[in-house]
Amino acid sequence: MSDAILKIRNVESFYGPIMAIRGVSLDVHPGRVVSILGANGAGKTTLMKTVSGVMDPEKGTITFEGEEIQGKEPHKIVERGIVHVPEGREVFPLMTVDDNLSLGAYTRKDTAGIEQDRELVFNYFPMLKDRRNQEAGTLSGGQQQMLAIGRGLMARPKVMLLDEPSLGLSPLLVQEIFGILKRLNAEQNMTMMVVEQNASAALELATDGYVMEVGRIVMDGTAEELLNSEDIQNFYLGVQEEGVREERRWKRKKTWR
Repeated sequence: MSDAILKIRNVESFYGPIMAIRGVSLDVHPGRVVSILGANGAGKTTLMKTVSGVMDPEKGTITFEGEEIQGKEPHKIVERGIVHVPEGREVFPLMTVDDNLSLGAYTRKDTAGIEQDRELVFNYFPMLKDRRNQEAGTLSGGQQQMLAIGRGLMARPKVMLLDEPSLGLSPLLVQEIFGILKRLNAEQNMTMMVVEQNASAALELATDGYVMEVGRIVMDGTAEELLNSEDIQNFYLGVQEEGVREERRWKRKKTWR
């Protein structure tokens, strides 16, 4: 496997006095899809915000293509090639689909390349082309998620960070959007880091995975290894009944850290 394009080492981030992520280390390799699993409050979104520059870590290093980027302004990190598609989509509701896409390319000056990438977005999301002059706020939740991903693609990312892309969507829409993400990885060699509570969808998309609990990485492996893990099946894929699952403790395995 090639060297990691993104290396996170012993990172700690805080909300005031509360430590949200605790000594997190992980690697993202070119062309791979890394899924971060965990319950609400595990620190997954904080990790994404720390990588994208929305939050500064108190400790640790984040290295992208050999350069430390922790503490840099978010727009500088976008220029370097890391794009964050946030939880909740956060499209600009009173602006058109086209204008939202244009904002995704705000760090770029190559007009011809921007229009080429706009057509690429429309190729993956034909619905956006049909609604390009429609206000983003009038789109459905699934359509807004497609727009948020499309807006991210307009920055021509080397690594795309996706925070809960399935949030609030029907199973059919989740299947459609994750299918498009899989195509982007296969056809564009798009490297991704995906935070998800939908463990099944996340691990079917991913090549590698990490599990977070209370701000720490507690388990990692290939997506196949995690899918076949009894712990993952019990806690995230719903094999056990809810009451038993809540009471059961994680088993100590060699994959644990």
